Amino acid sequence: MEQLTHFNADGRARMVDVGAKDKTNREAVAEAVAHLNAETYALVKSGQMKKGDVLAVAQVAGIMAAKRTSELIPMCHPVALTACDIAFALDDAEATITIVATARCNGKTGVEMEALTAASVAALTIYDMCKAAQRDIHIGEIQLISKRGGKSGDYEGNALS
Repeated sequence: MEQLTHFNADGRARMVDVGAKDKTNREAVAEAVAHLNAETYALVKSGQMKKGDVLAVAQVAGIMAAKRTSELIPMCHPVALTACDIAFALDDAEATITIVATARCNGKTGVEMEALTAASVAALTIYDMCKAAQRDIHIGEIQLISKRGGKSGDYEGNALS
């Protein structure tokens, strides 16, 4: 395992210096899953939730979250995103919504945290918009699916959707 880079010589947290790194095109894809009951899932899918179009609001929330990741995660660098998108995979049999977030930039550091934050906040937004209909919504399976670009190379995980 490589030496942890987020600690200084005194063992205290620090933001990694990326100043000497080259800018490269980078992309990360992350997922999160919202587990609903059949009734709540049907309301979301049909657009009948009282608070409005759950997936449209979750999509905007996820994109907004990706843009503000460095304000939420202490050691993240501010990243100038060149693109961010949120897609949804609905599973009628399981009453789940898989959120797939993609973030891109041309920069000196990766966008994994932006993609993970986007997927997480989109899932939390689904919870918020559905909590009046169902309190026991489960959010899980938050994971990085892939990353491209940068010195550490590419990564391919196992997508759920």
